[in-house]
Amino acid sequence: MALRRVVATLMPKISQPVAETVGPVANHAASCYSQMLAGPLDFVERPQQPAGSTFRSFASDAVTALKEEETKLTPTNRISMSPTPYIKYDEHHHKRFAPGTEGRPFAYFVQTGGRFLYASAARLAVLKIVLSLSAAADTMAVSSLEVDLSGVEEGSTITVKWRGKPVFIRHRTDAEIQESAEVALSELRDAQKDVDRAVNPKYLVVVGICTHLGCVPIAGAGNYHGWFCPCHGSHYDISGRIREGPAPYNLEVPEYRFVDEKKIVIG
Repeated sequence: MALRRVVATLMPKISQPVAETVGPVANHAASCYSQMLAGPLDFVERPQQPAGSTFRSFASDAVTALKEEETKLTPTNRISMSPTPYIKYDEHHHKRFAPGTEGRPFAYFVQTGGRFLYASAARLAVLKIVLSLSAAADTMAVSSLEVDLSGVEEGSTITVKWRGKPVFIRHRTDAEIQESAEVALSELRDAQKDVDRAVNPKYLVVVGICTHLGCVPIAGAGNYHGWFCPCHGSHYDISGRIREGPAPYNLEVPEYRFVDEKKIVIG
């Protein structure tokens, strides 16, 4: 008791110079501490935990000072003595977003932009692959052949080269056209009408390769005055149809079209 009275007597004298420097906060704190030392403290017994419970609380709730309002603590001192998880922010100068929402627009923008770039890259890769599979320009150029028929006399045959193969073009006479049209299909090994083999009856266009073993037949020869293959004796008529010999099929008719009356494009 004597020590407590001595401390209570000396405390105001010691805190007086400090109070002049620090201010009213330190003076008030010294006054409150003197009152706490001078008067007895009332204690509240902490409720006992149930038997078998392993939970332990913090020691800050072991002793609670009654009559807290009498101490007249400042709000800063009060919150330092009794912390709380419920913190209030000063939103006077700025706006505070809810947790997890402040970055969503930017995240959506980045994700959408990234997916757009991925889709563009995939599209370019597909185009590269498809274009690499297409034929080159020089290959497409030689895939078709334009032929002027104005110099081909009636009853004559010319040979042109298309895709490395010979192509026979026959300017037929009216008698040859009539003769080809009168042939019965029952007489043909590879039955085919003459009208189905010529876009224009005056001109017959066939690939000059024998369908037996790939030889080149001779024009204007054979038993039917069409084409004759001397290798194995295949005879073709003036419509390019097989009539005698080992060849199984007629001479092939390539794809062609007339640009005008005297000009065709093969391929």
